[in-house]
Amino acid sequence: MIALKNLIKTKLKMNNISIVIIIYILGLIFGAVLFGLWDSNTGPKSLIGMVWTIIFLITLFYAEKKDR
Repeated sequence: MIALKNLIKTKLKMNNISIVIIIYILGLIFGAVLFGLWDSNTGPKSLIGMVWTIIFLITLFYAEKKDR
């Protein structure tokens, strides 16, 4: 079990910022395909993208703070 954890740490070494950015991009693609965030009509759906970006910026701030 310990050997498996060490193998995962060495092979899949990604810092927190990379993980946050990947999750953000996947969330944007998911929102564009499923919710139609970039349709021509604006409305409450556009607020979803803004809230998602705010959450991304807050998470990025704390991930960068933790890496230091």
